[in-house]
Amino acid sequence: MAIPVETFFLAAEDQGTLQARIRAMIANGILSGRFQRGEKLPSTRKLAAHLGVSRITVTLAYTELQASDYLTSRGRSGFYVSPTAPEPRPDHPAPPRRDAVDWTRAIGQRFTGGATGEKQHDWASFRYPFIYGQADPALFDHANWRLCALQALGARDFSALTADLYDRDDPKLIEFIARHTLPRRGILARPSEILVTMGAQNALWLAAQVLLNQRRVAAVENPCYPAQRDILMQSRCNLAAVDVDADGLPPGALPDDTDVVFTTPSHQCPTSATMPVARRHALLERARDLDALIVEDDYEFEMSFLSAPSPALKSLDEDGRVIYIGSFSKSLFPGLRLGYLVGPEPFIREARALRATVLRHPPGHIQRTAAYFLSLGHYDAQIRRMGRVLSERRRVMQDALDAHGLSVAGQGAFGGSAFWMRTLQGQDSAVLAATLKTRDVLIEPGWSFFDPARPRHDFYRLAYSSIPADRIAEGVARLAAAQARA
Repeated sequence: MAIPVETFFLAAEDQGTLQARIRAMIANGILSGRFQRGEKLPSTRKLAAHLGVSRITVTLAYTELQASDYLTSRGRSGFYVSPTAPEPRPDHPAPPRRDAVDWTRAIGQRFTGGATGEKQHDWASFRYPFIYGQADPALFDHANWRLCALQALGARDFSALTADLYDRDDPKLIEFIARHTLPRRGILARPSEILVTMGAQNALWLAAQVLLNQRRVAAVENPCYPAQRDILMQSRCNLAAVDVDADGLPPGALPDDTDVVFTTPSHQCPTSATMPVARRHALLERARDLDALIVEDDYEFEMSFLSAPSPALKSLDEDGRVIYIGSFSKSLFPGLRLGYLVGPEPFIREARALRATVLRHPPGHIQRTAAYFLSLGHYDAQIRRMGRVLSERRRVMQDALDAHGLSVAGQGAFGGSAFWMRTLQGQDSAVLAATLKTRDVLIEPGWSFFDPARPRHDFYRLAYSSIPADRIAEGVARLAAAQARA
């Protein structure tokens, strides 16, 4: 890789001769890590013209740096950062910078400080990664996704690839969602009632921004998806955390001043509780009495491999008060960031306008690739394959948990991809997770799912979507041993 000549400049306040200043500039770039070993420097002629100095000055500076083993030359190819150049120094001083802004006063609204826990980015390097929501290379149909991506790059789809859709979506993707995805959940919707989003989290944000303000009350499950709580807190609404039970959100516990209810009835996050149909009707009735809206996050309905899922809450809604959120990121791969909102036209119209001001529309090529993957049957084949594999992993994990007497606090009745666990003797799951990391095991501490005003530290999530079945038993054995020693 060649280092662009624009990277080099001589500051007016630098001291010394031109040759010494050029040497110091390049040496500092290497010591600070900006210039990497093996990278090619600009030619002496090009750098001299860029800096406005003589070529001989640059040549002498390069030669001195070569003698000091900072640079090496390769025949007529030019000068490169030496493979034995000094290692970058973490304590190497950065260029002086004056920051006169008081950022504690300048920042008008803060978005940091939420409850969402940190994600382990190198999770795949662990042998026993019981981590939720990551893609398993063994389950993804990479070959057909690549073919669909190539098809979407073709001349026939030039407009879908290159056009600025502004506030519109790919009609092929909308058609598939309306005619195939939603009917499987008992939902009928017109194209004008569907909006493509950058994943379910973006859909939650759009819903919160459109429906809430500082005077309105949002009821949220406790425990719940941490990023959802962060989104609601950023909307500055009044937040009411409602404890869930074995059947999910209890309608009778909703405060009387509730304006919007956020719920995950099919697979409660994170307990995996499934709301019975009778309670779904009760929740709709309670919302009708309160004149409240419901935002239904149906993030994992495709993972219902044990039996058919219960009908979506929106499919039972006769008043048009349920906003439905779906996602392809869980069933395909999380980096896809593709989901959708379904709701009455007045709501979708406002959500569409808001989306257009923030990101205009999700990338056209991604939408068209997904449309081909879905419509050509590859998606359904992948879901069937994932169902078989996850069913086997779930069985192996259940057997291992039973064998070691570990406490399962919640598991999905229809499937899912994780168990909600409780630690033995009230141990702190964050401490347990830190101990297990040293033993090549990853778990997800549960503290971030709970209302910060009523924290709980004795729960954790144990997922089987990213770990092969033949490693589960040993991983659970290490988990059990760590709890026994605590």
